[in-house]
Amino acid sequence: MELQFLGTGAGMPSKLRNTTSIVLNLSSEERGYWMFDCGEATQHQMLHTTLKPRKVTKMFITHLHGDHLFGIPGFIGSRSFLGGDSPLDIYGPVGIEEWIQTTLRLTKTHLTYPLRIHEIIEEGVVFEDDEFVITARELAHVIPCFGFRIVQKPLAGKLLIDKAIAAGVPKGPMLQQLKSGNDVRLEDGTVVSSESVIGEPKPGFVVTILGDTSVCEASIELSQGADIVVHEATFNEETGQLAKDFGHSTIQQAAEVVRVAGAKALVATHISSRFLPSDIDAFQKEGQEIFPNVFVANDFAQYSLEHGQVVESVFKK
Repeated sequence: MELQFLGTGAGMPSKLRNTTSIVLNLSSEERGYWMFDCGEATQHQMLHTTLKPRKVTKMFITHLHGDHLFGIPGFIGSRSFLGGDSPLDIYGPVGIEEWIQTTLRLTKTHLTYPLRIHEIIEEGVVFEDDEFVITARELAHVIPCFGFRIVQKPLAGKLLIDKAIAAGVPKGPMLQQLKSGNDVRLEDGTVVSSESVIGEPKPGFVVTILGDTSVCEASIELSQGADIVVHEATFNEETGQLAKDFGHSTIQQAAEVVRVAGAKALVATHISSRFLPSDIDAFQKEGQEIFPNVFVANDFAQYSLEHGQVVESVFKK
């Protein structure tokens, strides 16, 4: 799992930060990419990376403000030109389907793949399969806006090879069958159950990605015990009144949410263009006064989990 930031700005693009878009790269889990928000010029940002639009299989839109969705029409059109033929599922607030379909109709954009749009009518589970479950909750913004909690279900334990061999299982295909969860029968008729030679399941990761929001209970609940919480931090303490006026958060408020939720790390994004690179250290320290494990994302920042710790890097070409 890798979280890759294509845009970390607020409101409109700037020279230093594009508008919001985050990719949850699940290539190692064989799930492709899941994109969260698709601000203007998201596909342009992807040109500077090794990410491929056709590998985006799901898109989750937090709300209908332009800096979170104006990149969708260009992105889904280019996905066709670039050979995308697998379905694309888009999840978002009521109105997202009308906006996308109207744009496609008026521009006569033809897609080479099935586009499946799922409007979120109520809070709760919006997607679940045998490996993942995604829950949406409404946040506190000036229009309906969602946050998402992505939970990887427990991973199968490792095959205890020494234990299997001690039970009489020969080296070879039977070990693979046990690893796959199937019982095997030995030549003497003895049945060795997979359960008896597989270690304890391991917990999967939990990532919370929040849309624009002021402080609310939903953001805390979505962030409970998460490995990484992505929380907007549009303002700092000095400009906190603007956060209150426009339904946003300060870096200190974001840090407080993560602290109360007992999460492990905060990645702050949706940063106002008023904050220059020279301001970011002080901005980050404001959050660290509340919660120590704070990262402030830049465009093309990447975050991964290594031995339970969040590691920050850059993923441009």
